[in-house]
Amino acid sequence: MATTRIGRTLLMVLAPLSIMFTMLLVAQQNGYMSRTQNRPLPKPMSFNGTRENAAFVVLVRNSELNGLRETMQQLEDRFNRKYNYPWIFLNDEPFEDKFKEWTDGLASGQVYYGQLNHTMWGYPDWIDQEKARESRAAMEANGVIYGGSESYRHMCRFQSGFFFRHPLLDGLDYYWRVEPHVKFSCDIDYDPFKLMRERDLKYGWTISIKEYESTIPTLWNTVKNFMKEHPEHIVPKNDPESLLPWISNDGGDTYNLCHFWSNFEIGSLAFLRSKAYLDFFNYLDQTGGFFYERWGDAPVHSIAAALMLRKSEVHWFYDVGYFHNPYYQCPREPAWVAAEKCSCDPEGSFDTHWYSCTPQFLEVTHSKPTDYLITQR
Repeated sequence: MATTRIGRTLLMVLAPLSIMFTMLLVAQQNGYMSRTQNRPLPKPMSFNGTRENAAFVVLVRNSELNGLRETMQQLEDRFNRKYNYPWIFLNDEPFEDKFKEWTDGLASGQVYYGQLNHTMWGYPDWIDQEKARESRAAMEANGVIYGGSESYRHMCRFQSGFFFRHPLLDGLDYYWRVEPHVKFSCDIDYDPFKLMRERDLKYGWTISIKEYESTIPTLWNTVKNFMKEHPEHIVPKNDPESLLPWISNDGGDTYNLCHFWSNFEIGSLAFLRSKAYLDFFNYLDQTGGFFYERWGDAPVHSIAAALMLRKSEVHWFYDVGYFHNPYYQCPREPAWVAAEKCSCDPEGSFDTHWYSCTPQFLEVTHSKPTDYLITQR
């Protein structure tokens, strides 16, 4: 009898514990564990009927944790606390536990951590690595910015042709590229992702600038060869909606170096996954220019957008206050800035700087800055 009572007592104690353990295990598998593996995001639930199928995407190293946390906190406070969009963090190395813990705690939405494979962050078979090494050494000797950096080249190639193919982005419609150390200086009281969908926009930007010509000596000739071989992917230059005049002052003969600064992008993943864009990237990639020169993802994305998208599909996020060292974008409407709680000074905004390509963009699109104010009063 004593044995029976002891057995019943143990059963009464262990059964609830077993159930509780099972529930915790399921919760862990559906929650935190799903945040730390290369799994596709589930289709997000709507937030008050306004949230889109989108996420922030950040390529970041463990060493950039503090700079990233400052950026995350600003973007959460300025915008995401109202929407709870997920964050996707990507790294060519495993994320440390501290990194996961300290970023998860700042995010209002789900967080996901992914590692890049060799295809995404490595040399393709056709690259002569000794030739690439010699090119880096020559560029460094000539003082070219990031000229001697091997990892910078892997980053540019990854951002140009692979980030949108990472499994964690499968099923998403839009991405917002975020980098450590950038700042958001204005409250954002509308959903840029919703704007992209409602207006059928494919690419959004804040700062435009000119590229260092020494980093892309053969890029434009390669682009012209691509246009000849694939005219089906190009908006005809005589089309009123063509953006070619923004990147070329002579009808496509030469490149004027204008590009959107891709450290801020809000874009359509359908565009980047399209046959047109993939054909474009693969054509560039086969030449080895990412490694033998120092082709940046910013001119690659910008040239693709200017050639393949229409004016009406590209949007200047003029009202998004944004800083990436050493330049910042600030709406140049003093009354609007005060009302929207901006901390930037419109007088120093880069859009009127002599090195900015934004005036040319406005000229080509026959628009003015206030055409891009989305806030309604």
